[in-house]
Amino acid sequence: MIIYKDIFTGDELLSDSYDLKERDGLFYETDCAMITVGAVQVDTGANASAEEADEGTDDQERKVIDVVESFRLQETFHDKKSLKQFLNGYLKNLKTKLIENGKSEDEVKAFLKSALEFYTNNVLNKMNDWQFFKGETDHENEGNLVLLNYREDGVTPYVLVLKAGLKEEKV
Repeated sequence: MIIYKDIFTGDELLSDSYDLKERDGLFYETDCAMITVGAVQVDTGANASAEEADEGTDDQERKVIDVVESFRLQETFHDKKSLKQFLNGYLKNLKTKLIENGKSEDEVKAFLKSALEFYTNNVLNKMNDWQFFKGETDHENEGNLVLLNYREDGVTPYVLVLKAGLKEEKV
């Protein structure tokens, strides 16, 4: 199995256990599923005594998105201005990292142009459609941004993660 980790924070963001597809040569995209976590009901087969009241449980069932739950992603909130600021800083740091890792100036320039175009047209211009997540330890807001949206059916969630901000680790 391959785990995809953030190149800045080391946080796990995706794995190949999901059906990953490339989108625009920039992102990994995968459909997610809503799952139920929480309270577990155990049926022992015994009848409850009439004298005993159901004590219930402290655990509450909740619906979550599998990728968010599996990788312990933390939701982060952005308005248009703060998202622009984040993206400018993140892409600047990513540019430096890509050049350090042997990418040419021309490759990096083309990548940045495509990434900014995608973020502008598909995210910044449609802010209300997106939720944003970070890795579980990304307290400095320096890592890759996991974008979550829903398919046209309004039911199926999917995530996008910028490939250039990931490193693969085989486990």
